[in-house]
Amino acid sequence: MLAQALATTPAPSTTSKSYQANSIEELRRGVAAMAPELFGRALRMSRSSALAEDLVQDTVERALRFETQYRPGTNLKAWVHQILFSVFITKCRRNRRERRALDVLYSDPNAWTAAPAVSEMTALSPPTLRALDAIQPVYREALILVDLQEMTYKDAAEKLGVPVGTVMSRLHRGRRLLAKALEADRDASLVQCNMMG
Repeated sequence: MLAQALATTPAPSTTSKSYQANSIEELRRGVAAMAPELFGRALRMSRSSALAEDLVQDTVERALRFETQYRPGTNLKAWVHQILFSVFITKCRRNRRERRALDVLYSDPNAWTAAPAVSEMTALSPPTLRALDAIQPVYREALILVDLQEMTYKDAAEKLGVPVGTVMSRLHRGRRLLAKALEADRDASLVQCNMMG
């Protein structure tokens, strides 16, 4: 649709196909005159008329948005075709990323399930509570705010009155201390079971 509208704009006064523009108006007329040529190249690259129309529309939109970056007197055709190629490559990369993400979602049975809200979670197990109580309060606060209450680093930093980097540092240290405390609690439980048995 955009390509058809632009195609009705008067063509530039140049006789050759290597368009040059000395002003913004000439640039706009030149881009409009190239729409059919751009569609042909986009169709050869994408092998889909619908995708080719999207590519041309995105190319024209980007050329007009960045028209101030065009250097007057240079080859407008090469500039616009480079934009078309960049738009095409960007779309290909985005499609590849989306396919990979869908493959991961398709192959991971847990990917489609949402994590339960904190209020829906059951209480922490006794060993976890003991381990959490065993670590220093500054690390415990960071763990509770970020890991249990699911606050962002920024929100936790504001609540604690410290920089975000401090929250991240405390969280990293707190997780390590919690893991050690859980391991120590597990080892103590195993020793107690062995003594009883």
